[in-house]
Amino acid sequence: MQHDLIAQARTWLAEDPDPDTRAELGAIVEAGDTAELAARFAGTLQFGTAGLRGELGAGPMRMNRSVVIRAAAGLAAYLKDQGEEGGLVVIGYDARYKSEDFARDTAAVMTGAGLRAAVLPRPLPTPVLAYAIRHLGAVAGVEVTASHNPPRDNGYKVYLGDGSQIVPPADGEIAAAIDAVGPLAGVERPEDGWEVLGDEVLAAYLARTDAVLAPGSPRTARTVHTAMHGVGTAVLTAAFERAGFPAPVLVTEQAEPDPAFPTVAFPNPEEPGAMDLAFATARRAAPDLIIANDPDADRCAVAVPDTATEGGWRMLRGDEVGALLAAHLVERGVSGVFAESIVSSSLLGRIAEKAGLGHEETLTGFKWIARVDGLRYGYEEALGYCVDPEGVRDKDGITAALLVAELASVLKEQGRTLLDLLDDLALAHGLHATDQLSVRVEDLSVIADAMARLREQPPTALAGLAVTSAEDLARGTDRLPPTDGLRYHLEGARVIVRPSGTEPKLKCYLEVVVPVADAAGLPAARARGAELLAGIKRDLAEAAGI
Repeated sequence: MQHDLIAQARTWLAEDPDPDTRAELGAIVEAGDTAELAARFAGTLQFGTAGLRGELGAGPMRMNRSVVIRAAAGLAAYLKDQGEEGGLVVIGYDARYKSEDFARDTAAVMTGAGLRAAVLPRPLPTPVLAYAIRHLGAVAGVEVTASHNPPRDNGYKVYLGDGSQIVPPADGEIAAAIDAVGPLAGVERPEDGWEVLGDEVLAAYLARTDAVLAPGSPRTARTVHTAMHGVGTAVLTAAFERAGFPAPVLVTEQAEPDPAFPTVAFPNPEEPGAMDLAFATARRAAPDLIIANDPDADRCAVAVPDTATEGGWRMLRGDEVGALLAAHLVERGVSGVFAESIVSSSLLGRIAEKAGLGHEETLTGFKWIARVDGLRYGYEEALGYCVDPEGVRDKDGITAALLVAELASVLKEQGRTLLDLLDDLALAHGLHATDQLSVRVEDLSVIADAMARLREQPPTALAGLAVTSAEDLARGTDRLPPTDGLRYHLEGARVIVRPSGTEPKLKCYLEVVVPVADAAGLPAARARGAELLAGIKRDLAEAAGI
């Protein structure tokens, strides 16, 4: 066993093009650390519908230049099999460790394989890459990013020529092509021959951002903005300046790209503590709202002043922002289909139905939402919003921020706030309260065991509410392809349980709907909603053994 591991490691070392990971792996071999070698050579990092994502380091179970070169070679082979020889592949990257190296390697592999490659000029938001694919007529796009994962991670996200992320069967076919790649010495990687784009694509993207706003709408909302040490600051501030909003007050400690993410354990606005510096800045600047992007700026979080909350600021849930933007678009008289993933709030369907608009539910991820026919607006509870599907067929934290700021400005002119509009929606459709039970694990078998336990012994009641139906989504439904998940309908509530596709987490999405007769009944409805959510969370954790 030890001899085999060391032999595998030496074979890997012989073709690793990166001196950093060669030195790292060489030291592990020299130390005879078989446990570490076993972890790194236990298999290969699997390419799926999220592309690749994992911890940086040497070996086939880590993100590194060798793994990326193989992924690029497999993608190139797939594209050529699809008849795209000579087609353009556009490549973007964020500011994480090794992102620029991975982008350059991808460009070299594409060029060597007979495709054309164009790389964005510097670290830029993922939505700029998603926009560039269709704008430039590319046959595919690659974004090197790990989004809001911890600093030690990086990732590789693949889009096809329609500007949407890959879905089955393309992901499996690309994975098979990656597996078929031989020794790296056989992968041609010229030193040049690809294009490094100028700022024309970014300028075109920024010009397009204006399209999400209503002509002549008020632009008075004052914001505090944090980029979470990512790449969003320059593009968001440029978009706000173009639109005529007041310049955002920046959370200076988090405004510049920094792959170490020194002020946050997890650079995700949803994580505890991640917004503390933004709240502190807002208490000094007294803006109308806080806007937070994740590191690649495809997500948008919103916080609002709230005297009832400790510290005076309250984070809105993704479902609340999703409903607010939908209500705003309805008020503006848009047409088309509103779409969301199955884990998002059912409130969107009620808003769409009342407005006479189409409504679709999809599996989780914008790779599915973006494909809905006639899409006008799509959102997912994890802070993702697609407000300009003709421009960006993916979530976009820049244009979503503009639309939130426009809504806040409209309400400000009326002497109202985003919280007032949430009250209106609760009165019109019932109070829709959502929460999440999310368990991060070191051992992935914990997730598999929890799913197996729930399948074998499904709960019959949660928080005293009877389970009226239980669906195993692995079997698929008449409207959804199969996915690893469970859905429970209760009397006035809904629960979905699924393993995360991008992180070692089990995620449980909870929603309760509490009728509200009048404004005086809102506090009691909120209290009842919170009580039910807490009870469901407690009972579900027990049922799943977590």
